[in-house]
Amino acid sequence: MEHLIHVLQTDRSDSEIIGYALDTLYNIISNDEEEEVEENSTRQSEDLGSQFTEIFIKQQENVTLLLSLLEEFDFHVRWPGVKLLTSLLKQLGPQVQQIILVSPMGVSRLMDLLADSREVIRNDGVLLLQALTRSNGAIQKIVAFENAFERLLDIITEEGNSDGGIVVEDCLILLQNLLKNNNSNQNFFKEGSYIQRMKPWFDVGDENSGWSAQKVTNLHVMLQLVRVLVSPTNPPGATSSCQKAMFQCGLLQQLCTILMATGVPADILTETINTVSEVIRGYQVNQDYFASVNAPSNPPRPAIVVLLMSMVNERQPFVLRCAVLYCFQCFLYKNQKGQGEIVSTLLPSTIDATGNSVSAGQLLCGGLFSTDSLSNWCAAVALAHALQENATQKEQLLRVQLATSIGNPPVSLLQQCTNILSQGDKIDRRGSKIQTRVGLLMLLCTWLSNCPIAVTHFLHNSANVPFLTGQIAENLGEEEQLVQGLCALLLGISIYFNDNSLESYMKEKLKQLIEKRIGKENFIEKLGFISKHELYSRASQKPQPNFPSPEYMIFDHEFTKLVKELEGVITKAIYKSSEEDKKEEEVKKTLEQHDSIVTHYKNMIREQDLQLEELKQQISTLKCQNEQLQTAVTQQVSQIQQHKDQYNLLKVQLGKDNPHQGSYSDATQMNGIQPEEVGRLREEIEELKSNQELLQSQLAEKDSLIENLKSSQASPGTNEQSSATASAQDSEQIAELKQELATLKSQLNSQSVEITKLQTEKQELLQKTETFPKPAPVPGESEAVAAAKTTDVEGRLSALLQETKELKNEIKALSEERAAIKEQLDASNSTIAILQNEKNKLEVDVTDSKKEQDDLLVLLADQDQKIFSLKNKLKELGHPVEEEDELESGDQDDEEDEDEDNGKDQGPI
Repeated sequence: MEHLIHVLQTDRSDSEIIGYALDTLYNIISNDEEEEVEENSTRQSEDLGSQFTEIFIKQQENVTLLLSLLEEFDFHVRWPGVKLLTSLLKQLGPQVQQIILVSPMGVSRLMDLLADSREVIRNDGVLLLQALTRSNGAIQKIVAFENAFERLLDIITEEGNSDGGIVVEDCLILLQNLLKNNNSNQNFFKEGSYIQRMKPWFDVGDENSGWSAQKVTNLHVMLQLVRVLVSPTNPPGATSSCQKAMFQCGLLQQLCTILMATGVPADILTETINTVSEVIRGYQVNQDYFASVNAPSNPPRPAIVVLLMSMVNERQPFVLRCAVLYCFQCFLYKNQKGQGEIVSTLLPSTIDATGNSVSAGQLLCGGLFSTDSLSNWCAAVALAHALQENATQKEQLLRVQLATSIGNPPVSLLQQCTNILSQGDKIDRRGSKIQTRVGLLMLLCTWLSNCPIAVTHFLHNSANVPFLTGQIAENLGEEEQLVQGLCALLLGISIYFNDNSLESYMKEKLKQLIEKRIGKENFIEKLGFISKHELYSRASQKPQPNFPSPEYMIFDHEFTKLVKELEGVITKAIYKSSEEDKKEEEVKKTLEQHDSIVTHYKNMIREQDLQLEELKQQISTLKCQNEQLQTAVTQQVSQIQQHKDQYNLLKVQLGKDNPHQGSYSDATQMNGIQPEEVGRLREEIEELKSNQELLQSQLAEKDSLIENLKSSQASPGTNEQSSATASAQDSEQIAELKQELATLKSQLNSQSVEITKLQTEKQELLQKTETFPKPAPVPGESEAVAAAKTTDVEGRLSALLQETKELKNEIKALSEERAAIKEQLDASNSTIAILQNEKNKLEVDVTDSKKEQDDLLVLLADQDQKIFSLKNKLKELGHPVEEEDELESGDQDDEEDEDEDNGKDQGPI
C-alpha cells in the first residue's frame, strides 16, 4: 500500500499508472465479492477491507491526495478515484467524512462530479455523494449550498422523472439524505422554489401505460421525499410553510388525483394516502380542499366517504386500512370545522332520508357495530378524533339516536357503546378478542374527558358503574388486564369530571364505592396497567398508526397523550377526602375569580403601560417644545422691552418739541397699531391741511384789502361820494375780518380739544401696555386683545406641566401659537418701522402747521394794527367810524351786499 500511495504522489503526470494504482487500491479495500463465495469468506473480506481502509486513512494526506486526483478530467483517473473514495466511505464513513470536511474545497471538488458529461462518472458521483452525506448534517448543508438541489432535479428531469431508471432512484435517495432531519436544508429547498419542481413527478399519465417495477420504486421514494418535507416531527412553522407551498403549486391536487385514480398499484396508493395525510395534517386550507375532493364516480362521492368505505371493509389490505385511518385522523387534526361536519352527518336533522347516499357518520357507525373487530377499533378511534379537544361536538354527539331493531325505542349512541362493551365476548367477532372493547373504551374515555354533561349521561344509566367496578375488581388473565386498566381510567374520568348533578353518583359516593369494592391501591394499580403495556410506548412515538399486523393495533397515538395527562390527576382525585374536594372546589372558584381579576388587572396594567409610554414620549416632546417656546418668549420679551425703551425715548423727544403735539403723536403711535385709527388720523391731517390752505387764501384776500386801503389813503383828493363808498366798504371788510378771526379762534379751540382727547387715549393705552408687557400684538387687533392672547399663552405653558391629560389636545395649539408668536414678532417689527415713518411725517406736518399758524397770527396782528391806524386816520379826516361792538352786532343780511359792492367798487376814494 505504501508503494501504491507513493506512485499516486510521484507519478501524477502518468495518468495510466495512476489509474492502475487507484484500481488496485479499490480492489484491496472493496468488499464486492462474487455470489458463489461463502458467507464466512465475505465476513473475512469485510474485516480485511476495514483494516486496509483504516491503514489508508491513517495518514489524512492520502485522502486529500485522492481528492486532488479527482480534479483530473482523464476518465482512467477520475472514475477509479470515485469508486475508491466511495468504497472508503462505505467502510469507515464517519472518519472519512471528517477528513473530507476539513480538507479545503473537499466537498466542492466532489460536487463537480455531478456536472461531468460522462454518465458513468456522474452516476457514480451520485452514489459517492450518497455515502458522503449519510448522517452528517454539516456535509449535507455544504452539499445543498453547492447547488446540489438544482443539479439533481435537472438530472431527474433529463432521465424522465418517475419513468426514469435507477439513476432517478439514486438522485432521489441523495435528496432524501440531504433533507431528512435537516431543517436548514428543508428551508433552503422551500425558499429556492424547488417544491414546485416536484409536481411533474406525479404526472402518472394514462392508466393503461403500465407500471414498471422501477417506476413503482421511483414513485415510492418521491412520495417519501414529499413526506420528509411535511413530517409531523419537523418544526410546526417549517411544516406549515411547506404545506402552503404544496397547495399553491398544485402538488396536493396532483396527489389527490392519484388517490382517486384507478389502476394504481396498492403500495403506491397506500403511500399516496399517507403522503396526502401529512400534507393536510393541521393545515386548515389543505384540509378544506381535501374535504371538497370528489371521487370520479356516478354520482360523485366525497373522497373522505370513499376512503372510509375502504377502512371499514375487512376485505381491503391491512396497510391500506391503516393509511385511511391515518388520513382521516390528519384531516380532523386541529380542524374543528371538519370535526363539526363529520359529527353533523350523524345528527337527525342532516341524515339523508332517501338513503341514496351514505355519509361518513353512517360508515363510522356501521364500522363501530360490525362483527369485524378491526373495523370496530378503526371506527371507534376515528370517531374519537372527531371529538378530540372539541367540547361542542362531544355535547352534539349525545343527541345521536340509533334504531337498534323494529318496534324498540331508539337508543343513544353513548348507550349503545356501553351495551356492546358490557356484552364483551358474547358476540362472535372476527379478529382480536379485546380489540373491540379497547376501541370502545378509548372512544368513551375521549368523549367523557373535559365534558361533565357526557359524564352525567354516562352515569345516568345505572348499569354502567356496576359493570366498570365489576370489571376492575375481577382477577383476570394478562390479556384482560388492559381492559381493566381502561375501565379504571373511564371510572376515574367519571369521578374527576363529575359535576355532582346526580345525587346517587356524586364524587364522594363513587370514591366510597371504589374503596369498598376494589380498594384504592388496587384501583391505582389497575390504572397503571395502561402505560405499562408493551404497545403503549410504541403508539406514543409517532402519530401514524404503523402496525405489522392487526393484533398489534391496540393504542392510538392521541389517546396515549390523554392517558399521560389524566393518570396523575385521577390518582390524586381518588386519594382526596370529601373535605379536600370541597376545599379544592372553593380554591378552584377562588382561583378562577382570582385569575379573572388578575387577568383584568394585567390588561389594565398593560393598557396603562402603553398609555404611560405614550405620555412619557409626549411629555419629553412637550418639554422640548416648552423649552423652545420659553426661549422664544424670553427673546420676544427682551425685544418688546427694547421697543418700549425706543417708544419712551420718542415720547420724551416729542414732549420737548411740543407738549400738546407730543401727546398727540404718542397717542398716534399707540393707536397706530390699529389701521382704522391710522386712517382717521390721516383724514384729520388732511382736514388740517385744507384749513391751512383756506386760511392762506383768506390771508391773501386780506393782503389785497390792505393794499386797497393803502392806495385809498394815498389819494385824499377824491370826491365825497367815493369817500363815503370807501368808508362803507371798509366797515364791511372790517366786519368780515372780525368774523373770520372768530372762526379761526373756534377752529384753534376745537384743535386743542382734539389734541387733549388724543392725549388721554395715549395715557390709557400706556397704562394697559405697562400692565401687560407681553409680545407685540397681531396687526389688526387692539392692544387689549394682544395682551389677553399673551396671558392665554402663559396659562397654557404653565398648564403643560400640571395636566398631562390635556397635553394631547394642546400639542397642536402650542405649535400654532408658537408660529403665531413668531409672526407677531415679525409684524411688530414691521409695524414699529411703519409707525416711526408716520411719526416723522407727523412731526414735519405739525412743525409746518405750527409755523403757518404763527405766521397767520402775526399777519392778523399786523392787520388789526393797520385797521386801527386806518380808523384813526379816517376819524381825523372826519369820516364816521363805527365801534367794534356795533360792527359785531350788525345785521348779517347786509354782508352779501357789501361783498358785491366790494367786488364792483375797487377804485380810489
